[in-house]
Amino acid sequence: MFKDNFFKKVENKTNVNKETIMSLAKKLQSSNMKDEKVIREVIQEVGNISGKDVSKEKEDKIVKAIVSDNVPTNIDKMF
Repeated sequence: MFKDNFFKKVENKTNVNKETIMSLAKKLQSSNMKDEKVIREVIQEVGNISGKDVSKEKEDKIVKAIVSDNVPTNIDKMF
């Protein structure tokens, strides 16, 4: 019940359905998040899902942070 309510709230806020979220989560679990190519693919996929353009500069910052294990606990600080 909680999961359904959670996904419904996320879907209402983002217009991204549960199946898309679950598919992305599975991809992340099975991916090598130290591989720059994989990270860039995930960033582009999230950008496409959210309808946001990710600039090359932002993408580079995100990749660098993930590869160097320097991801802030507050992701908003990256942008």
